[in-house]
Amino acid sequence: MPQSLANVLVHIVFSTKERRTLLQNRDLRVEMHRYIAGISASLECPAIIVGGATDHVHLLACQSRTIALAEWVKELKRASSLWAKKKSRQWSLFQWQAGYGAFSVSQSWKERVREYISRQEEHHRQLSFQDELRQLLKKTRNCI
Repeated sequence: MPQSLANVLVHIVFSTKERRTLLQNRDLRVEMHRYIAGISASLECPAIIVGGATDHVHLLACQSRTIALAEWVKELKRASSLWAKKKSRQWSLFQWQAGYGAFSVSQSWKERVREYISRQEEHHRQLSFQDELRQLLKKTRNCI
């Protein structure tokens, strides 16, 4: 077989440094999400959805077979951080936290995860990012 094929869905979550609520301005947050989707697309990892709240981002995307997960996330954070610093004076000190969470998603769960990401603002009125991440880790603890 001369061709390679990969169909790997990944749910990536990362937060602002020290979980600062730097993404409070909804319009700027939406622009940030679009920018992250563009970076991901340029890495041949097309985004299905990017969303989040004031202190973190969720991305559901198809991982390219030509990039490692760590390199993908590193470039998402690097490029979006540089963009943020140029975009707004209020983001002049913008930084992402060093770590991230990445979770494989089956095709049968794709729409549920997409819907979950689309409701982040509503979701975080009832649950903090820290509690949300703990729940995600608890669901995947058999792999850790």
